[in-house]
Amino acid sequence: MDIVTTNDDLPLLGRTVAVTAARRASEQQVLLERRGATVLHAPAIRMIPVAEDELVRSATARVLAAPADLMVLTTATGVRWWTQVCEEWGYSTDLHALMDRVPLYSRGPKVTGALRAAGLREHASAASEATPELLEMLLERGVDGLTVAVQLQGASSDWNPMAPLVEGLRAAGAEVIVVPIYRWELPEDLEAFDDLVRTVARAGVDGVTFTAAPAVVSMLERADLMGIHDDVLDALSGPVAALCVGPVTAEPLVDLGVPVSMPDRMRLGALMRHVTDELVARSRTVTVEGHDLTVCAAGVLMDGQPIELSPAPLALLQAMAERPGKCLSREELLAVLPGDGADPHAVETAMGRLRRALGVPGLVTTVVKRGYRLSV
Repeated sequence: MDIVTTNDDLPLLGRTVAVTAARRASEQQVLLERRGATVLHAPAIRMIPVAEDELVRSATARVLAAPADLMVLTTATGVRWWTQVCEEWGYSTDLHALMDRVPLYSRGPKVTGALRAAGLREHASAASEATPELLEMLLERGVDGLTVAVQLQGASSDWNPMAPLVEGLRAAGAEVIVVPIYRWELPEDLEAFDDLVRTVARAGVDGVTFTAAPAVVSMLERADLMGIHDDVLDALSGPVAALCVGPVTAEPLVDLGVPVSMPDRMRLGALMRHVTDELVARSRTVTVEGHDLTVCAAGVLMDGQPIELSPAPLALLQAMAERPGKCLSREELLAVLPGDGADPHAVETAMGRLRRALGVPGLVTTVVKRGYRLSV
């Protein structure tokens, strides 16, 4: 048996990628499709418009009234939206004056860039873009007795990736005013999202991209309500790659022991390159009777060319490709067919369709009175 890795002009040809993003999803889709992938997209979350969010408005008023002694900014998008919406509320002049006067702590280069674009200067920035480093910087400075405004990223539930930062500041004696610049709720199109969750649960995609921790939490919480939470975790721990933009996004999965992968830089372009590298690395191509056969989550390539297969023949091929050369009984193959059918003739029917679709005699061998195997 020879094992080779596919490598052509469309490295993701035959692979299916689920995209959960609410923002910049179309950009992901274009970049992935240019690489040959099939993209399934359903937003896992929806954003509450900042201008309509009274929680943000009241928190901003508290920050100005206190006033805050220093400010912690954690997302570039949050900085931009906060300064923009304050113009609508009539807070812009006062907020800019406060931010110009007090020390501003940035969670990383993107936040720093947003501050400078607004005509502001950071006091310090976490080079790692990680919350622990940011908290360490603040604790070294000393925050006991100070009022600290913390601009947070949103969340789709009570889970808050910045909780260690907020709790650490409070434990050190600071009065913390949390400003949740944007908050998340379940997406408006729940039917599409539920379909995506089910597809992940049955390992119908090769990978899932996550660009925000709330999207991870939303998928897990929705799967729990649908009764398929364990199926989703099993899929993400095995055949489906969990592809996260960075460690904050990955944290809900890491907490559950789910293996994740991410690029070195927390940027969308880097994530797309990482998706390509990771899915290609995970793919294995079995050489069968002189033909290179790559079986993916929702499709198959023969000698680099896609072959259309309906779910039942694909399920048989996936099972045999996991153990090439080994005979699988009709009972074993019946168990992997979609649905809960008990008719052994369903295996014969699906196997006939598989052989016709592959179009090359001898790729699948019948072992008399035993079952079928891939010929390697």
